[in-house]
Amino acid sequence: MLILLTNDDGIYAPGLAALCRQLRRLGEVYVAAPATEQSGVGHAITYLKPLTVKEVYHGSERWGWAVDGSPADCVKIGVDQFCPRRPDLVVSGINLGLNAGINVLYSGTVAAAIEGAFYGITSIAVSLEYDEHADFDKAAGLAVQVIQQLLRQKGPTPELYNLNIPTAALRADRPEVRIVPMDVATHGDRFERRLTPWGRPYYWIIGQPLAPSTEKETDLSALAKGLMTLSPLEYDLTKQAELERMAGWRFELSSQDPPPSQRGDFPIPRLQ
Repeated sequence: MLILLTNDDGIYAPGLAALCRQLRRLGEVYVAAPATEQSGVGHAITYLKPLTVKEVYHGSERWGWAVDGSPADCVKIGVDQFCPRRPDLVVSGINLGLNAGINVLYSGTVAAAIEGAFYGITSIAVSLEYDEHADFDKAAGLAVQVIQQLLRQKGPTPELYNLNIPTAALRADRPEVRIVPMDVATHGDRFERRLTPWGRPYYWIIGQPLAPSTEKETDLSALAKGLMTLSPLEYDLTKQAELERMAGWRFELSSQDPPPSQRGDFPIPRLQ
């Protein structure tokens, strides 16, 4: 099995190294990861400038490629340039910090897995609850066990998964994996206004813990119980029920120019 491994914490992140060591039990691993941390970049890609890439070595062994770009960039260039053939599996992680609930949409870790799925490759994102002294080796061992077993049980078509590991699971004698949907609870972020030493205001985002949105079990509620969560994802954002409801809609448009007062003839704003 040929595996492409990436992350969003950067090529020198301990979670990446721990997962690489464990994935080598399953096959040949190629690493393409961001040169610097890319947390929270979502599915950004680089197209207005070239990608700079540097080979990274541990002693005489090539460890992987450090890509001056996003996690999605790493998967794109890894599949196209660095892997000797199309990978059988794309793995992203281990991220330091859970990627559950609505945070899935912000996550560079999950975006890298989604990029793998774009290529028709089974892909999985792996995240570990934040802990200053995180046991990445144990988390990687659990993650690879899950990966092995899901590959045996999944169907023949490529699939996309999101795996989250709470710290409680690392202490459990028999950790439990719960298959659950992604929660879509409203995000609780707010901004704190501060001043620079020169009196200019700036704003720092203050993240708020997400609470489960419904009584139905989700990734957030299962993680709160100390359970590992596995969520099958898809990237088609079409709302099918609404699409069907809109099938009979009709629009009548005119090609005539709008009146002068509606043409947007406004002065260019100036920075204050």
